[in-house]
Amino acid sequence: MSDQAVQLLTNLLGIYSPSGKEESIADFLVEKMKQLGFSVRKDGIGNVIGEIGDGEPTILLCGHMDTVAGHLPLRLEKDKIYARGAVDAKGPLAAMVTAAAKVAEDPEFKAKIIVASVVEEEATSRGVKHLIKDGISADYAIFGEPSGVGNITIGYKGNLHIKVTCKTETGHSSTPWLYENALEKGFEIWEQIKGSLPPVETQKSPFYAVTACITKVSGGSANSVIPFESEIHIDLRVPPPLTAAQVFNDAKKVIEQYEVAHPKVMVKVSVEDSNEPFEVDKSSPLVKALSSSIRKVQGKPAMLLRKTGTGDMNILGRAMHAPIVTYGPGDSHLDHTKDEHIIISEYLDGIQVYKETLIKLTDLHKNQKKRKSGTLDLV
Repeated sequence: MSDQAVQLLTNLLGIYSPSGKEESIADFLVEKMKQLGFSVRKDGIGNVIGEIGDGEPTILLCGHMDTVAGHLPLRLEKDKIYARGAVDAKGPLAAMVTAAAKVAEDPEFKAKIIVASVVEEEATSRGVKHLIKDGISADYAIFGEPSGVGNITIGYKGNLHIKVTCKTETGHSSTPWLYENALEKGFEIWEQIKGSLPPVETQKSPFYAVTACITKVSGGSANSVIPFESEIHIDLRVPPPLTAAQVFNDAKKVIEQYEVAHPKVMVKVSVEDSNEPFEVDKSSPLVKALSSSIRKVQGKPAMLLRKTGTGDMNILGRAMHAPIVTYGPGDSHLDHTKDEHIIISEYLDGIQVYKETLIKLTDLHKNQKKRKSGTLDLV
């Protein structure tokens, strides 16, 4: 299995597939998954969806085949494969495809596995949003991103991207005391929004803190003109149990108070993008099955991670109303870097973890159904 698994990953990494240009890798996946026994189709926007096995539960393994732009030459060095997408996230995707195919070979295995490889995760999340629109459904789901072979990501913060526009009267830059400077006013609003948030170091952990980062500033027209319009873009991260709407309303209150104190400044605020936070119940059968599988393969307990970023798990988890975690081999610190690579032995361990999880999760699901019906066999 190991040679075939490494060859699959190498083939995927040999196809350059930045967001929006996934057609070649999608066509390769369709043919390869058919060879492995999947029933495969491409949906209307190019997602590749393969099904294998039959029965209950239905388990969704969802990965993405796009990468950020920037080709890296494919090369193998000892126990490492270097290439764009090695960890983010063709390593996890190849591991999921391989694990699902191997588990389904066992005639005793009775469950349905859906492996979805989506487009544009790195850009617009268009692929996973289309899955939701098409009514994707499963009892459990794993999103394939590099958590590290011994770690499970059970939570991501939400995000809220707002644009604050300031407009003022203008005049000559030689008389700045006579006019309000729209750029300066924008920065004042930014400072007040940032200052309204409790410091990260006073929170239980960074995961549970609302944070703000100024990401883009524009304004001004000429060296001799006082800026009369500015745009400030602010990225806010939203922890559970808060919602993006609550964080936005708090920012709006700060802006409204500023407007009262500065009647000569016209301020508008708009939401450019938002996603709600998501955290799975760590006592769910999915977390239990994956934790047990990691212990079996790695010989040590799994670490549960809550990340301060935002991922497609947020969108998929809330839409499906089913337990979902993020798991996959690879070091996420290598995402998008010039040194992106995956350790082959960890990739192979990741396949084993996926396989064990599919088996354990199926057994847990069946036992759960027996408990509800009162027919659980006592050993």
